[in-house]
Amino acid sequence: MTTVNMHEAKSQLSRLVAAIRSGAQHEVVIAINGAPAARLVPIEDKPKLRWGLLKGKITVPDSIDGQEVEIERLFDGRSD
Repeated sequence: MTTVNMHEAKSQLSRLVAAIRSGAQHEVVIAINGAPAARLVPIEDKPKLRWGLLKGKITVPDSIDGQEVEIERLFDGRSD
């Protein structure tokens, strides 16, 4: 972990980000007057959402909306 002061972080931000992106640094702490104030870390890659992944593998019954009124009542907290 590398710690840099705010002035250095501002003047060398491109270099710091490049070090994070390349993996040369896993974290850079930015300090103000010697006190840690922020962390510069890489963004974790999120898996891409794959639409249609279950297409053809599941079926939705025709009666799916049959209990709509009962479900709405439960969500609203009514006991009528």
